[in-house]
Amino acid sequence: MGGSVLVPVTTHPRASLRRVLEDLGPTLLDLVHGDPDRADDIGGVVIHDPHDEPVPPPQALVLGVAVQDPVDIVRLLDALGEQGAAGLVVRAPVAADDKITEAVERSGVALLGLTRGATWAQLAAMLRSLIAEGDVGETGGETLGGVPSGDLFALANAVSALLDAPVTIEDRSWRVLAFSGRQDEADSSRVETILGRQVPERFTRMLEERGVFQAMYRSDEAVYVEPLVEGEADELSLPRVALAVRAGDEILGSIWAAVRAPLSAEREQALRDAAKLVALHLLRLRAGADVERRLRADLVGTALEGGPGAADAVSRLGLAEQPGVVLALAVADCPDGDRSAARHARYVAERQRLADAFAMLLTAVHPRSAAALVGDVVYGVVPAPADRPDADERATRVAHEFLERVGERQELLVGVGPLAPGSTALPASRAGADRALRVLRAGQGPRSVARIADVLVESLLLELADVIAERGDPPSGPVARLGAYDAAHHTCLVETLQAWLDAFGDVIAASAAVHVHPNTFRYRLRRLAEVGGLDLGDANARFAAMLQLRLWPHVRRS
Repeated sequence: MGGSVLVPVTTHPRASLRRVLEDLGPTLLDLVHGDPDRADDIGGVVIHDPHDEPVPPPQALVLGVAVQDPVDIVRLLDALGEQGAAGLVVRAPVAADDKITEAVERSGVALLGLTRGATWAQLAAMLRSLIAEGDVGETGGETLGGVPSGDLFALANAVSALLDAPVTIEDRSWRVLAFSGRQDEADSSRVETILGRQVPERFTRMLEERGVFQAMYRSDEAVYVEPLVEGEADELSLPRVALAVRAGDEILGSIWAAVRAPLSAEREQALRDAAKLVALHLLRLRAGADVERRLRADLVGTALEGGPGAADAVSRLGLAEQPGVVLALAVADCPDGDRSAARHARYVAERQRLADAFAMLLTAVHPRSAAALVGDVVYGVVPAPADRPDADERATRVAHEFLERVGERQELLVGVGPLAPGSTALPASRAGADRALRVLRAGQGPRSVARIADVLVESLLLELADVIAERGDPPSGPVARLGAYDAAHHTCLVETLQAWLDAFGDVIAASAAVHVHPNTFRYRLRRLAEVGGLDLGDANARFAAMLQLRLWPHVRRS
């Protein structure tokens, strides 16, 4: 059946097949058949070559570049199964007939399809980003199409030279990712776009009204945009040529060239070819950013968890021997119970957006700050001078500032832990931030930011409720008797007791709180003392009743 040619894509595997599918599908890869959880780590990436015989490493991901015939796929799956490969990638669409399905089950090798329109070079580059930890955030000497990997500005200049026109590369939200030289040859709108790194809204609105975006999304051809007139000619006086940048069916961004006439056939073809290279760079940058984000989240999580790897994680974050305060940020209304996949996807994306924004703000406060999304909570570590006893107050002000900046689109909560005198004490600060955040999530008042020092009692009550629920202790004593009596006779003795205690024994204020006459309230007090066997003159009895009234709602919710 031939062998496979090893491609120097990675020497330090870090990703499982499941991880590859989660990150690259459906943009590049789809699972045709097989178990993606069978391989813990991908042992390497190889390109199948029927004319060579090297044996691939265990759990390799094999790229079947020219394998299309179902018979060849079956034969290759069997051969790779004997070699312990993790998966085989072939060009989609793949007709998974019974023979192919049986071969996948027999060999244990997962079969994947490479999306039409995506290239094998794109796939190899993305796999390199995902499974080579040492390559995170580094481009080294790697080039894509002769341009340093990820250098979109160099790529924009190359496209500009091909088209003899100033060029911008923009993402799906019309943010300028890179631009070429010669922008002085364009009009005032291009200058405004470059300076703001964002296409002005009035231009995107005009282009949308003219159907430019729809034409771009529906066609693989370049779209020629006439100059805008009717009062806008001085701002957008040059025509544009625009082309969507795609990876398979996904729109990654677009290329815009300010021209003086429609492109020739040769230059339009050059633009289409360049768009494929731009897609490769954009995918490479996106995957690299995702890997770096996950790596940083792992480091932050390890540093805050403590244990054997914490010292190394703290050192890599640049926080070694540095006092600091931990902040815990979360969305108040977590939609875990919402079965809407679309809303859940928006929620996940919003959490990551908040994490990135939080990290940016903390870095502005202190360049050595670290922030990452760990689970459903965004944790931030803000270094603080050892001689600053008000470090947690300063961190609280930072949290308030962040909430003011992000606006009120959703309710956010921030718990602030105590000052950690050294990096080894970060887990204790994280625990304090978590406890404060839990109090806020429980709805203890209108606050959105809280230090653990400010909500310590509320936190202890929640923890005491946990102990009661874990042991299964039911409510007992006078308050429990009053509750049972209320349930049986439709009275409100518990409410009366609560109002009296909250008013420090002031009958007038307490009766007004529950909207009854003071004499009626006094009668209820006498009645609840009799039913509950509660001595209202005993300070210890009053304290026990107050504590149980605070715990009872939490215990019932548990």
